[in-house]
Amino acid sequence: MGKTLSEKILSAKSGLDVKAGEIIISPVDLVFVQDTTGPLTVRQFKAGRNQTLANPARSAIFIDHSSPSPNRALSNDHLFLRQFAAETGCLLFDTGNGVCHQLVAEKLANPGEVVVGADSHTVTAGGLCAFATGMGSSDIAVAWSLGKTWLRVPEAFSIRVTGMFSRGVGAKDLILHLIGMIGADGATYKALEFCGDTIDRMPMTQRLTIANMAVEAGAKVGLFPSDKITQEYLKRQGRRDKYKPLQPDTDAIYERTIDIDASKLEPTVAKPHTVDNTSLANNLKDVRINQAFIGTCTNGRLEDIAEAAAILKGKKVSEGVRLLVCPASRSIMLQANRAGYTNVIIEAGGLILPPGCAACLGLHQGVLGDGEVCISTANRNFKGRMGNPEGLIYLASTATAAASAITGHITDPREVL
Repeated sequence: MGKTLSEKILSAKSGLDVKAGEIIISPVDLVFVQDTTGPLTVRQFKAGRNQTLANPARSAIFIDHSSPSPNRALSNDHLFLRQFAAETGCLLFDTGNGVCHQLVAEKLANPGEVVVGADSHTVTAGGLCAFATGMGSSDIAVAWSLGKTWLRVPEAFSIRVTGMFSRGVGAKDLILHLIGMIGADGATYKALEFCGDTIDRMPMTQRLTIANMAVEAGAKVGLFPSDKITQEYLKRQGRRDKYKPLQPDTDAIYERTIDIDASKLEPTVAKPHTVDNTSLANNLKDVRINQAFIGTCTNGRLEDIAEAAAILKGKKVSEGVRLLVCPASRSIMLQANRAGYTNVIIEAGGLILPPGCAACLGLHQGVLGDGEVCISTANRNFKGRMGNPEGLIYLASTATAAASAITGHITDPREVL
């Protein structure tokens, strides 16, 4: 019987011939926390019997969610995490390096690995064909200590995408369309495995965007095959030797197959207050915005900043709209600066934020006022997500957010391109 990508990776890691539904113990290749989940994880780890990390070189702490710190309590959390890193020798990515999920993709995750993190968007590394999933702080403390974790092998959905995207349409529209189709709980504890000629052509940046939001449909993991796109990305990141080809077997058993024609997709928006509450951007023209936020682990990559700059070039942000743009990593910010993208955004009236999560979590750098509307390229829009339960968050692609910043209302980017 053929295997899905999930079954292949977990079979290789556990040394067993596993299939969906089985519970296994698997070694882990990378374990990480960030600054909102890290302090609890460290305390749980210190409460255990083993005070030594199983693999310090593959254990990481990221200070990104409140970076730089907006208050005393969070600053003290950061001190606590820095001290733990110094004591244990684990990797520390301090303020200004960027978002954990982007840095994991840039520097740490590889095809066929098992990656666990104390953050639900750990699934991002599935774009690199790593079995990457989020866990609670207690489970991550155990993984730090033992170098392994338990997992139930997930059943899988095959998401087969064919055709060419229209201009102004891309990966974010695809994943919002899919979540709107199956619902926020439509893939609970399933593996979403993406295939089709659209996926074969899709650059790594867009694969990471889709994998990142697999969890918004309840999925345990979102996986892409490891192919020439993966190989080229790893080469650019200086990890050529980490490449290994990985594809599901042609006779793999999937619980469900979903076919999507990319050529029929249109710019899609998730309305407050759930990610599956989707609509076409064209149907939301009467929604005025106060803020546009481009960034996060979903859409803060160089290609996003380039796309925003291309739309904004020679134009101005609408009166009364705040445009915030946040690169997902220091490397991306430097590349965007060198290419002149940040200058274009600033000249248009936008503001460049330091690499990190910024406004996404609502801790600082873009908290909404009561009744304010934000169009955001982030991955979540539930009440209070951006720091105020009275704020309204619409999720969209970079192109839609940039176009909307110019017009002052939610706008199909094809009207501006």
